[in-house]
Amino acid sequence: MQKIGFIGLGIMGSRMAFNLQKAGYELIIYNRTRSKASELLENGAVWSNTIAEVAKQSDIIITMVSTPEVIRELHYELITNLREGSLWINSSTVNPSFSVEIANKASQHGICYLDAPVAGTKGPAAAGELLFLIGGNDKDISNAQPLLDIMGKKSLYLGEVGKGSAMKMLINQLLGAQMIAFAEALAMGQAMGLKKPTLFDVLTATPVVAPVMAAVRSKLEHRDYETNFPLKWIHKDLHLSSISAYENGISTPNLNTVKETYAKAKQTGLGDMDFTAVYEYINSQN
Repeated sequence: MQKIGFIGLGIMGSRMAFNLQKAGYELIIYNRTRSKASELLENGAVWSNTIAEVAKQSDIIITMVSTPEVIRELHYELITNLREGSLWINSSTVNPSFSVEIANKASQHGICYLDAPVAGTKGPAAAGELLFLIGGNDKDISNAQPLLDIMGKKSLYLGEVGKGSAMKMLINQLLGAQMIAFAEALAMGQAMGLKKPTLFDVLTATPVVAPVMAAVRSKLEHRDYETNFPLKWIHKDLHLSSISAYENGISTPNLNTVKETYAKAKQTGLGDMDFTAVYEYINSQN
């Protein structure tokens, strides 16, 4: 069986890696914080002290890290130590133009690159029910598919490298905007004397409210912001989306307003909480 290198063991990556391990794959892992890898190591994963060590031992590499800047830091050590013809599956959320840039650099060293961000939070990641948004060629997709089928419930093939990241930009752009719109409606409704449970019951039953708002109801009702998707990372994703809008000559005034609202929330200390904690920031402004 192939040896899988996995880099990035945060909220999402640790769960994705564990599903591969349960399926019988041998894992070679790297993370900046070793303690996050403890369960994987207890179950037989091999720890590497450097990116180069992971690359030299792996047939396929999966990266699930926080930002394009982290990928930029690690990409050269990765692609210069992988065997020619190896496959790099990047499931990190990066902007499309960056994905194309890194794919081109990988290609110069004979490394195949698959653009494969995911839709879903820690629950679907743990259950192996992520949605993979794929950009790449047929051969690389075919080689990756057994792994994607373990970590996810569905893969959408969207075209060449960069198209998976493009779709991920749109999904998180809508998620961020919908969360703020709903948080503002909750705050306004309560200011007008309506009870929060009534607001949830009525608003989430209407077609104007996104289904995801019913899914986060408990968090908002109980002010429980245990992190599924950190607020600081949705702010990052909205920033990447605004870069993509600029690169493509698209005017996105609502996107930029939403992005700056999350920036303000992050500045008040909510960055490490779940993105739904933006409701606390909006309430504090009224």
